[in-house]
Amino acid sequence: MQTKQKLLLIVTIMLLLLTGATIINVGLNFRNYSIINAKEKAKMVAAVVKDGLTAHMVNGIMDKRQYFLDQISTNNEYIKSLWIVRSQNVIKQYGKGFHSETVRDAIDKKVLSNGKAINQIDETADKTMLRVTIPYNAIITNNSAKCLECHNVNAGDTLGAISMELNISGMRSNGIFAITKIISLNLIFILIVLYLINRYITPYMKLFSNIQTGIKKAYSGDFTHEFETTVGGEGGDIALQMNELFKKMQSTFGDIKYNLATFIPQGTVSGNDPLYEAKTIIKELSDIYKFKKTIELDDSKELVYTRIVAVLKNKYNLKHLSLYEIDTRKNRRNLIFSSEEPAICHKEIDNDAGLCRAYRTQTDIISTDFDKLCQNCDLCDTNHKNYICIPFTINDDNALILSLSTENKADINSINAKIPSIRNYLEAAKPVIESKLLMSQLRDTSLRDGMTGLYNRRFLEEFIDQVMQQATRDKQTYSVMMLDVDFFKMVNDTYGHDVGDKVIVAIGELLRSSIRESDLAIRYGGEEFVILLHNTDKEGTQLVAKKIHESFAQLVFDVGNGETLSKTLSIGIANFPTDGDTIWKAIKFADTALYVAKTTGRDKIVNYKPEMSEGGELR
Repeated sequence: MQTKQKLLLIVTIMLLLLTGATIINVGLNFRNYSIINAKEKAKMVAAVVKDGLTAHMVNGIMDKRQYFLDQISTNNEYIKSLWIVRSQNVIKQYGKGFHSETVRDAIDKKVLSNGKAINQIDETADKTMLRVTIPYNAIITNNSAKCLECHNVNAGDTLGAISMELNISGMRSNGIFAITKIISLNLIFILIVLYLINRYITPYMKLFSNIQTGIKKAYSGDFTHEFETTVGGEGGDIALQMNELFKKMQSTFGDIKYNLATFIPQGTVSGNDPLYEAKTIIKELSDIYKFKKTIELDDSKELVYTRIVAVLKNKYNLKHLSLYEIDTRKNRRNLIFSSEEPAICHKEIDNDAGLCRAYRTQTDIISTDFDKLCQNCDLCDTNHKNYICIPFTINDDNALILSLSTENKADINSINAKIPSIRNYLEAAKPVIESKLLMSQLRDTSLRDGMTGLYNRRFLEEFIDQVMQQATRDKQTYSVMMLDVDFFKMVNDTYGHDVGDKVIVAIGELLRSSIRESDLAIRYGGEEFVILLHNTDKEGTQLVAKKIHESFAQLVFDVGNGETLSKTLSIGIANFPTDGDTIWKAIKFADTALYVAKTTGRDKIVNYKPEMSEGGELR
């Protein structure tokens, strides 16, 4: 209703301004008209006096002229006083005349000297006077020189002047009365206009207020408002259309926020405007959908992790973060990415993931919740003492830990507010990561020997070139050992393949326990095995070979019927890049050394020498 009051106030002010302008215009025009009218009357009086004096002169009764002048003044209510004055030319010819005909003031003098009429208004609080002095100049009329016949003057000379004072105070009273009538009429008109506006605009204002109420409800997601109005025509049509629109909005949009919430967890977006919330949620869904479609086409989980890190950096502007992958079966943690060195958590947790508080408790760890909440984070040599660690389960075998840190304690609240949205991306990536893990496991299964769990020859054929390129680039070395069970065929022939399988399995366990993580153990085929020792010198290689050789010889296998069996190994050794400039050549040379060991008595360790390849009898 404030709008209606403002409108009425504006209309009133405009009408009052229009009334004021009208009054000013009428007042000024009325005054000018009255003055002009008075001047015209004065000219008429002057003409009458002139003609009368001329008649008096022609008839020889100039001595009676005062009576004539008094009658004109007496019979005209506007003329307060009237007098005539003679010029010097007339005085010389006819004398000074009556006492009343002498020059009275400077105006009379000026008119006699220049022959031009003068008008002067004198206004006071109670009256308005108009002084008019008009000259009588000698002129020739109708080709006759009547003035010149009686007066010894030239044409154009001033014979005299008539002065009069006119009381025009009545015009002011008339003007005031006229203005009062105008004001009264305008006030009546204003009241009528305001009444009509109020009568016809009130229903529209009520409709407008009703629409405002409905819109306010709609902002909070309520589209049940019903628009009511007494306005007909287009206004009524608008109310009906708004009702139809809100019914459709209620049926199609009223529950959209809650439907979208099934895709976006509650708390990701909050506010009192469901339209804005829906827009934000849809934008979030769109971004997540594009993210998911992108990572689905990535060929490895490592690339998916790279995408996640990019989102954390670019979308959420997180500068200090670390991402870990946890193998829940082995209870081990692997650092995938860290924006700084050292990472936020102590490195010892890599070997025992249970030390990670977030992983162990499966809850978000926020450093501001309690002083020194996670002791393992405090062990890190880092300036970012404020942190949030977020656990995220991929499946029964794998999980992720996202660690976010900041120098400013106040930033923790800002980061914490982003966690629900970050989890949306992790949820979107979860099935993709799980699929990549499964594919990786299947791939790993295809590259491993089912009996021993060691890598198989296919792995060696697919990845040895990649290993060699990295070794060449980083100037790394590999010691290659080729192992073979002595007289293994006799075991299968004598005791059966079950006993032979026991021997193979025992070799696999022995090799795994004898080498480091950076080393590779491969079942090359049958009873042959290949070991690649990473960055190991000759002495170290000999120690590993000797350990394997002696440990295997000490193994005792139960072959049934109370009998036991022990076997020996033959081992050939070559080195990359000193013996061969490729790992494949080193494997070949290790095989050559193994052949020499086999043909020279078995149960021994033989190091490759170049001459072994030169003598065909040795190979």
